[in-house]
Amino acid sequence: MTGSAAPTGRQAILRAARRAFALQPYAQVTLRGIAADAEVSASLIVKLFGSKEELFALTTDFSADADELFDAPLEALGRHMVLSLVRTRRERSSDPLLRVVFSLGIEDERSVLRDRFREQATRRLAGRLPGAEPELRAELILGQLLGLGATMSIHRDGGGTGQAAAGHLADLCAPALQRLIDGG
Repeated sequence: MTGSAAPTGRQAILRAARRAFALQPYAQVTLRGIAADAEVSASLIVKLFGSKEELFALTTDFSADADELFDAPLEALGRHMVLSLVRTRRERSSDPLLRVVFSLGIEDERSVLRDRFREQATRRLAGRLPGAEPELRAELILGQLLGLGATMSIHRDGGGTGQAAAGHLADLCAPALQRLIDGG
């Protein structure tokens, strides 16, 4: 987390809640458990977010992250997505997409996370793509971004992706994304 400030209470709560809801059945998640992980009081969670249900709804929403990730003209979208992902990881110590990976293969309320990701990220991106097979291409684009996010997480303390300049990562990764965006 080079050069980034410590997360605020709100950010720490959201990160802890995303982790809890992705790794445990909804019924087993408690505000006290989230509070302990976030190193805040359970009353602060209630004050900031209301109920467990409201916190769950917020943590399973990808729309704001998709807004930021897809906010570029199509001809520059590949580079923008890489830069946006890297910036979000480094400045906020979070990944706009990676939390969906932890819900794979688990059936219960966490399927909401996968469904919302498909609707708010995959289908939304597919709706912007020209040409044939937009949904397939959107899945492949997001898969590459998920892979980049996972790689940065694994190697965050070492060289390579953990230390490479954002522009350099975009130079290396964006052309492949852009080919999928353009339909070529």
